[in-house]
Amino acid sequence: MINKIVSNVSEACKGVEDGMTFMLGGFGLCGIPENAISELVRLNVNNVTCISNNAGVDDFGLGQLLQKHQIKKMISSYVGENAEFERQMLSGELEVELIPQGTLAQRCLSAQSGIPAFYTPAGYGTEVGEGKEFREFNGKMHLLENAFDADFAFVKAWKGDAAGNLVFKGTARNFNPNMCGAATITVVEVEELVPVGSLDPNQIHIPGIFVQRIFQGKNYEKRIEQLTIRTTL
Repeated sequence: MINKIVSNVSEACKGVEDGMTFMLGGFGLCGIPENAISELVRLNVNNVTCISNNAGVDDFGLGQLLQKHQIKKMISSYVGENAEFERQMLSGELEVELIPQGTLAQRCLSAQSGIPAFYTPAGYGTEVGEGKEFREFNGKMHLLENAFDADFAFVKAWKGDAAGNLVFKGTARNFNPNMCGAATITVVEVEELVPVGSLDPNQIHIPGIFVQRIFQGKNYEKRIEQLTIRTTL
């Protein structure tokens, strides 16, 4: 029987080195691989490129790596909640590539599918398209965007089994599925690690073929990025 379980996050991150490119799932602080990020902080890997929808907040998520200046380049679509990110970007300490969110998702999916590049109309005629190849389709101009090339993808799922089959829950089903299989090694942390055969095949979002390592996560904080409370009169 296929068994992709590793004993802990340290074993899951084996092979991580300085200068690598990492994909990290999540949307805001929802569904981020908290255990993996903490381990990257502990390992003190440096000069890394991070592909993520956003950069966390100042003291949580990828914000922890930014505080220790471990990130050389961020490839993101939204970074509005992180003051340290803004400071490093404006000072020139951090290289930043901001791209449309749909393009970010599709560049992940293309890497997952083995498609080297694709055309999209998003960003044509803006700074996003500077220096990129473009072509007309049906009277509309499109940019050529390349699939990502990453060393590790760090993903958070709700449930998973020893074969790597995954189920995501609610809003945490965001960029996580797109990043599975989109890097050389996909590492998945799950809230519940269940026996093979216990997941309903019709409910599996990502099959185990896209996963190399899986482990049981722990101590999830699941912080809320912005909390708005309405006072009842």
